[in-house]
Amino acid sequence: MKKWRSTLAVALALGAGVAAAVPDGEQAWLAARPDYAWSFPRDHWARPGYRTEWWYFTGHLQDAAERAFGYQFTFFRIGLLREPPALDSAWAATDLVMGHAAVTDLEGKEHRFSEVLVRAAPLLGGFGVFPDPRLAWSRAPAGTAGDWTLRWNGDGFDFEMSDAATRFALALSTHATKPLVLHGPNGLSRKGLSPAAASQYYSFTRLRTEGSLTVDGRAAAVRGESWMDKEFSSSALEPRQAGWDWFSLQLDDGRELMLYLMRDADGGIDFARGTAVASTGEARPLAPGDWTLRATGKWRSPTSGAEYPAGWTLEIPGERLVLTVRPLLADQENRSRRLPDLFYWEGAVELLAEGGRRAGKGYVELTGYGNAAKPAI
Repeated sequence: MKKWRSTLAVALALGAGVAAAVPDGEQAWLAARPDYAWSFPRDHWARPGYRTEWWYFTGHLQDAAERAFGYQFTFFRIGLLREPPALDSAWAATDLVMGHAAVTDLEGKEHRFSEVLVRAAPLLGGFGVFPDPRLAWSRAPAGTAGDWTLRWNGDGFDFEMSDAATRFALALSTHATKPLVLHGPNGLSRKGLSPAAASQYYSFTRLRTEGSLTVDGRAAAVRGESWMDKEFSSSALEPRQAGWDWFSLQLDDGRELMLYLMRDADGGIDFARGTAVASTGEARPLAPGDWTLRATGKWRSPTSGAEYPAGWTLEIPGERLVLTVRPLLADQENRSRRLPDLFYWEGAVELLAEGGRRAGKGYVELTGYGNAAKPAI
């Protein structure tokens, strides 16, 4: 049971790193490869054989009154077995389906988080097979009617969720305004020096977004822009790694930046990589020496007790950028109700150029702080 609890903790511990664990002795999982043969749109669907994958959306929205919101919507597939067990039962499952969703009311200064966790089984949740438009789905949280769903619409993604207990719902449609980007050589994103510490990773860095947001029973039409990440792998963090800081930044001049820093147990930077995307869509890899990131403040969660960095100065000389990255709300910590020791910071940020001029927006994810479950066994 402890093994499975650890597996769930890892699986729920977020989307920008590497994988969950499975019981010893099961069939070998597929490894991330430098020569992976990408095929789109097929690769938007689940990739059975890999231990872990996720579809990760973050974005900034406004209603008709220009009230601003940040949001997150994520589905995880967590592989339990490579092949179905020898059981004549509809409850036999090879995967878990997990969902995280959050909305941040930036004017009201309130952050809400919801989660689902079910086995991939009839009536509970699962993953579609190409070309079925439905990519992933799950029953809504207990006490809430309906499903959480994610669909491919031809040039973007549609998704919806609701949670009666936390009193919010999303129903959004997204459409790509720039081509997808592969991170790392041919989409092989390394997370450490070990060849096994890697994932296949791509993003849609600009998605035009519209739909509805419901908070406390009040629905509003919203519009904005989103970022989508898809990763799949079968590897784990290196033993010395404790967590990561991940940045998805959309500049007002049409460029985008993806950056991540893997941290060791002492808080030092263990491994780092990035991607700079031109306004025309071309992607350029960023090595650690190409950029510097310095935390400028701290914030301590009154609930979890974790202390997170809060605000950064980012310099990328090759892009002629010096940016301040500033959280739009201090408390954007996601705290699991299912696993009390699982929490992480996932928040909307603004970008400021020198002199305080607005330069863009983005999202930041911070894992492995405080006593949070380490995102590896």
